[in-house]
Amino acid sequence: MLIDKTTLYDISVFHQDEEQSVFHYLNFTKTNGGREYLRFLLRHPLDSIHAINDVQNTIKQLETIKHVWPITITNGTIMVIEKFYDTPLDSFPLSNSILESWYFKLLNNSDYSLTKYSLEHFISFFKGLKEITQLIAKPKSILLQTFVSRIEMILNNGYIDEMLNWHKEKKLSPSNVVLFGKYIRHKFDQKALELVEIYNKLDAYVSCAIASKKFEFTFPEFQETNAPFIYADDLFHLQLQQPVAYSIHLNKEKNFLFLTGANMGGKSTFIKALGLSVYLAHLGMAVPAKKMQLCLFDGILSNIQVVDNITKGESFFFNEVQRIKNTVEKIGDGKKWLILIDELFKGTNQQDAIKCSIAVIEGLRKMNNGIFILSTHLYEIGDALKKYENILFRYFETNIKDDQLQFSYLLKEGISQDRLGYLILKREGVVDMLQKL
Repeated sequence: MLIDKTTLYDISVFHQDEEQSVFHYLNFTKTNGGREYLRFLLRHPLDSIHAINDVQNTIKQLETIKHVWPITITNGTIMVIEKFYDTPLDSFPLSNSILESWYFKLLNNSDYSLTKYSLEHFISFFKGLKEITQLIAKPKSILLQTFVSRIEMILNNGYIDEMLNWHKEKKLSPSNVVLFGKYIRHKFDQKALELVEIYNKLDAYVSCAIASKKFEFTFPEFQETNAPFIYADDLFHLQLQQPVAYSIHLNKEKNFLFLTGANMGGKSTFIKALGLSVYLAHLGMAVPAKKMQLCLFDGILSNIQVVDNITKGESFFFNEVQRIKNTVEKIGDGKKWLILIDELFKGTNQQDAIKCSIAVIEGLRKMNNGIFILSTHLYEIGDALKKYENILFRYFETNIKDDQLQFSYLLKEGISQDRLGYLILKREGVVDMLQKL
């Protein structure tokens, strides 16, 4: 699946303020490396249903064992291991005899202490990995099978066996420190770092498992089809504390959603919720919905948070046009696309915006290789579009009671007729302030 940086930020997968990002919301990793690999996963959607199903099976199996995940491996353990290879040390003695080992301890006490301390963390790490292979005794995905097989292969080593049999009650002797230290430092460095990398990846997938269980997400069902479609029941935006769920069905016959409603009524949230769920599905993750079925999309493009560019002398409207132009150029390839457009043509006057919007909608709606979600404040153009059978009309209702706005955030059939701009201006006291000037 193709997705650009703009779309990733439009649907808040990443955000300049990280705490507002979906990445932050899904991050339950325990290690720095796991955190970075989760970031990598969120940037790289998958291109086949087979690969998606394998990640789904990985996360599903990890859900069943996340509560007994080895606590012997911590971020501190990983940091000690990595620091051991980055820290310069004097040469170990050629022999690990009792005499030479004691001399090493006496003459190189700081190096000896660092080695001993590091070995204790290596042993905890190896024991934790051993426990993981036992927890995932019967891998249900190719990913887990690969991880487990590689861990078992690397740990199948005489020196490592000796270290695995060590108990904390029994102190490491100077001979043990020299013997194991030399081996880990000079013969096992690449394999140790490979094990760290494997654990970081597992940490990221466990984070996905924790998130899907904690937030009661469900795994979507993909279908092989040449025509794009999305069926979502009780879909919600995962970052909302008390979300209102939506149900939406879009397919080849009804592939264009024309969305209206007052400002703050829920249009942008709906668009982001749908786009984000489709994207998470293509990562192999569970989604915030009761049920979701969809095709394998080839790409997602958004036109949500367009800005002007003062340094280039580009206006807001110019950049809106360029984004639409870029969209039209890309989706002309005949592949299956999800296109998200929020409040089209805000950067020009109403008459011009109406003319431009109709031109764009009438053009895009002819393309049957995509699913299009478009919101607008230009309700006037809705009637002119009712003649097109593939356009679905939905709106968010807003009620007024005692001069107060009431948002239901419920998706309803039809076109909104709300005109609430002046009411909001009055409610916020701006009208009174201006009259008193």
